[in-house]
Amino acid sequence: MSHLSPFQTFLLLSILKVVVVLVITLMAVAYTVLLERKVLGRIQNRWGPSRVGPFGMLQPLADGIKLFLKEDLMPTAVERPLFLLAPVIALACALISIAVVPFGGVQTVKGVEMFNIADLNIGLLVILGITSIGVYGIALSGWSSNNKFALLGSLRATSQMISYELALGLSLVGVVLRAQSLSLRDIVNSQGAHGLLSWNFFGGFQFVAFFVYIMAAYAETNRAPFDLPEAESELVAGYHIEYSSMKFAMFFMAEYANMITVSCVATLLFFGGASSPFGHLFPDFSSPILAAIVPILWFVVKVLGFLLLFIWVRGTLPRFRYDQLMSFGWKFLLPVAMANIIITSLVIALRS
Repeated sequence: MSHLSPFQTFLLLSILKVVVVLVITLMAVAYTVLLERKVLGRIQNRWGPSRVGPFGMLQPLADGIKLFLKEDLMPTAVERPLFLLAPVIALACALISIAVVPFGGVQTVKGVEMFNIADLNIGLLVILGITSIGVYGIALSGWSSNNKFALLGSLRATSQMISYELALGLSLVGVVLRAQSLSLRDIVNSQGAHGLLSWNFFGGFQFVAFFVYIMAAYAETNRAPFDLPEAESELVAGYHIEYSSMKFAMFFMAEYANMITVSCVATLLFFGGASSPFGHLFPDFSSPILAAIVPILWFVVKVLGFLLLFIWVRGTLPRFRYDQLMSFGWKFLLPVAMANIIITSLVIALRS
């Protein structure tokens, strides 16, 4: 790239990063589904996918081919433009939010940082804003389907997301106060490089905020025990009941992409991002390749831990009743999140 101008280098690397991150994200979504099916199979004392490829590793490919080839049904009474737009909104918002996630250490080529697409000074605000727009996809899918069960599912999802977004946003204020920044990179750097004792969850005493965040994240992603918008026993699948083929798949791709996003945010805000839990206990790597790869591996391991937590909870806890869902969000999580802000503010004020 020596013959390219700085602008051409920047443009080429930016396009390359977008394509690579998009492909990796879609592969991560596909294999998160496989991971869930395998882990739930072990929890329930049965085999998960095991026939397509070695250890069932090609099952996501088989599922993708099946969904592409299935008949794409279109009910006659739907609001066609919005019916088609709804899954696109849901999936696009889930994928776009990955753009501001710094998933590795600071490595630059000709002034372009390699391990996130955009290093914004309001990266956290961007993620919260984009993911909150995703509710439009679910709301429109239920309304445009002209089906009472789909409409009830979308109304449940809308009220659930709005309710729990308040607690989720407030749970992050304590972390932002400690870092004095909305930049995800600054928040990671504020946790230091001294190992797990300097992370916000341990050294920052934000474990209460983490509890509120992870509970709200379950509700935001419609995961068990907060999966009331898809309650088969009541709504025969809820907001996506009239969808088939790839439109149906896009909703579930969005759900798993959102799982990955909230796991990335939890890793960045509470568990030091790509930093090692051992701090400087071991010497730094002299090889630039290892110095670039090892932080990414730490980040992936932490995110994988959160994904396993999502799957474990789904396999063990029953679904809430709707009144329990609303009460837990408004009467418990929201006051706890506000109390955490007050206490964190007092601690910071007394230390300064």
